[in-house]
This record gives sequence, structure tokens and C-alpha cells, in this order.
Amino acid sequence: MHQFPLSWLLTAFTLYTALLFFISWLTSRKADTGSYFSGNKKSPWFIVAYGMVGTSISGVTFISVPGNVLNQNFFYMPLVLGFVVGYVVIAKVLIPLYYKMNLTSIYTYLEHRFGFFTYKTGASVFMISRILGAAVRIFVVVLVLHTFLPGGSVPFWLVTFIFMFLIFLYTFKGGVKTIIWTDVLQTTFMLLAVFLTIYSVARQMDWNLGSLVSSVTSSDYSNWFDWKWSHGTNVIKQFISGIFITIVMTGLDQEMMQKNLSCKNIKEAQKNIFTTSITIVVVNYFFLFMGALLAIFVEAKLGGMHNIGLADAAGVFTKAQTDKLFPVIASQYLGLGVGLFFIIGLISASYPSAGGALTSLTTSFCIDFVGFNKRSDLSDKRKKAIRQRAHAGFAILFFLIILVLNAVNNQTVIDLVYLLASYTYGPLLGFFFFGILTKYQVKDRFMPYVALGSPLICYLADLAGKEFLGFGFGFTILIMNGLLTFMGMYLLRIRKQVA
Repeated sequence: MHQFPLSWLLTAFTLYTALLFFISWLTSRKADTGSYFSGNKKSPWFIVAYGMVGTSISGVTFISVPGNVLNQNFFYMPLVLGFVVGYVVIAKVLIPLYYKMNLTSIYTYLEHRFGFFTYKTGASVFMISRILGAAVRIFVVVLVLHTFLPGGSVPFWLVTFIFMFLIFLYTFKGGVKTIIWTDVLQTTFMLLAVFLTIYSVARQMDWNLGSLVSSVTSSDYSNWFDWKWSHGTNVIKQFISGIFITIVMTGLDQEMMQKNLSCKNIKEAQKNIFTTSITIVVVNYFFLFMGALLAIFVEAKLGGMHNIGLADAAGVFTKAQTDKLFPVIASQYLGLGVGLFFIIGLISASYPSAGGALTSLTTSFCIDFVGFNKRSDLSDKRKKAIRQRAHAGFAILFFLIILVLNAVNNQTVIDLVYLLASYTYGPLLGFFFFGILTKYQVKDRFMPYVALGSPLICYLADLAGKEFLGFGFGFTILIMNGLLTFMGMYLLRIRKQVA
């Protein structure tokens, strides 16, 4: 075991940040409102596809998925396979819809289809979902970075402030055009960290490629399928949930679709989506593979999880402790080189994700609430001022929420993120697919109540299921939420159908 030098941490952080700002400068030299919101529709599809892998993974997956193997084996993989089907739906259904309507904010569709209240509700749901989800993602990264600093030497709030301030600065001018290219940097360093960790463990265990693979595939950790229906990780629940999670967290999410809509045309955007769908399966498998490898390494070389503080004397570990598996092993037991790449990978998994959230929230606010695309009374100078203030406001809001999360967090981070998504993205799922699958209009003014009622009913049903039936809905709560929204819209439909 070694102590990670503070000087290495600061050097890695500084160099990566400098590289990020250099890319930001290159991509924002001639930036205007069009490049901030849509990249001027000139983004190469293969660059977007490669960068989207890193965005989809994020700092949460980087930290949580490897450690999740300790509790759930490879039960995450059926969820990932469901992602592929979800990406196909996005490519074939949503991408053509968005391009046909030439949307900047995808929630503008709801106004055209249903009216003012549905539109504002959908945009509000996205903003709440993205603010909370992105805050959790940033929080876990700041928390890990803070643990590398000498105890008590730098307060958590200061680390958070510096992190958010840097994210604010590098996305301030370039917007989505900058994010697309920094995503490439994010994906590259994150994957380097994973493969270097796998290589280092294999070297310490004196394994060649064959023994490396067999050590994982022959272990209990490599089991993909949980067939117990009462479990939230049941294979059928996971697969179906993966489909809908991808549809809502990519296809109905302004941050993710803003990048896709920056491609030159529908065909290129679809190429991007299909490429991402396959790549994301491979990358997630390697994260789980690495998690199993780290667990085997701890048992073989370090005497078990309790010897490194990740379990009690009986070998029992909490969910929160599993999030520490990758950070602890990479930074303390695999050499300074691996520790350095872990830090860079962690930072690179978080900077663009947070920057993308800031950009998409600013876009949604400016288009959906201020009405940039409708108001002729706003000059370009005035629009720029509003956009910059919104950008700063969301950065401050992230800072405050992260401080609150630091005070109250006690759940596994990845579960918290998907739980938030399940409850907040459900109404978006119902709104969009009622519009796509039916020709009915709805009583528009009642849609905010539908969007509030559906998650509430889901929450109460989940509590009752666990309490009285021993049944966990897991990620399928998202589907239930969407269906309830769909049913609410059907009950409040107007007999007159759209043409």
C-alpha cells in the first residue's frame, strides 16, 4: 500500500484542466448563439458517437459499477443489453421526429402537439431531473477527490467551488460545440484508466491473457442472470428497464439529444446512435470485468475486504462501501501510475458530463422558458446576456445542491441516480409516446397534475410492494410511471384528433 502524493494529484488535475481549456479555446473562438445551442449543425457523427460513450458512462458509472459487482455480480449487463433496443427506438422514431421539426429544444415538440401547459411541464420535468442527476454525478467525483487531500486540510465546500467554477468557465462560451470535443477527451482517458487497471492487476497476479479471462469467467461474480422475480435485479426487469431508461435518459433528454441534433443530418445522427449502442455494451462489460478482477485481487493479495476497510470482520460490506472499491485499489495498491490515471479518468469522466448538464439546462431555459426562438424583441446582445446569466445561475445551483448531498447522502450513488431518473423522467416518457402513438389532443391545463400524480402513485406502490409483498419494482418503476402518465392523458383526452 502507498499513500497517493498530493503533488501528483494537483499536477494531474492542473494538466488535465489546462488541456480542457485549450480545447475550449479552440472550439469557441468564433462561437455564437448557434454554436452554443446546436454546434451550427456541423458536428462529425463519429466524434459525437465516440464522445457519447464517455457521457453515457459518466463519473457515477466510473466509480459505482465496478464495485456493484460485489453485491450484484454481472446483473447489470441485461440492463445494458436493453440499452441497445432503446437506442434503436431513438434512431428510428425520435431522431426523425426531431430533425423533421428542426428542433433546438426537444420539448418544443410538446407545445406543437399538446399545448402550453404540457410543454412547460415537460421542460420543467427535464430541468428537475437533470439538475438532481447531474448534481449527484458531480458530487461523487468531488467527494472522491476530496478524500485524496490530507485530512481536513481543504474543506469540502472549497473543492466543490473550484470544481464547479472551472466547469463554468470552460463551457461559458462554446456550449455544445465545446462539449462534443471535450467528450472525446473524457472517453479516451476514462478507458485508459480502466485498461491500465486491468493490465496492472494481471501483472501483479502473474496472469497471461488466458488466465486473466478465465479467473473472471470462472468466478461467481460473472453470473449475468438473476431469475428471482422478487428481486429488483431480475433479468427480465433489467432488460425491459434498460430499454426505457435509454429512451428517456438519452432520447428524451435535452443534454444527450442536443449533441445528436448537432450532426449534419438524420442519417449521420442515426449512424452515431447505432455506433454508440454497440460500443456502450462493450465498455460496460469491461467496467464489470474490472470490478470482478479487483474483487479477486483483494481476496488473493490483500486478505479480504475487511483488511482494507471495505467490510467488517465478518466480510460483510454495505452498499456505500462498494463505491470505494475502484478508488481505493487503484490509488493505493496498484502503483502510482495507475493511481494517476485513475485520477485523470475520474476527472475526465466528470468535467464534460457536468459541462453538458450546464449547457443543456441553459439551452432549455433560454428556448423553453425565455422563448429565444419566438421573441423578436430580444437582440443578439440581450440573448447573449440572458444565456450567460442562466449559465452562471445553474452553476451556483449545482454548487448548493452538492453541499446538501454531502450532508445527507447515504445510498449507493448509481442507485440514487437511476431512482431519480425513474421518478422524474416517467412523465416525459408518457407525454412523448402518447403524442407519437395516438392522435388525441388532451386537456392541456391538467397535464401538470398528471406529471405530479404519476410519480407519487409509483412511490406509494413501491413502498407497499416492499412492505407487504416483498417485491421490489427496481428500475421498472420508470415504465410504471410512464404508463400511469399515458393513462392519465388518455382519461383527459379530447375527442378531437390531430390530423
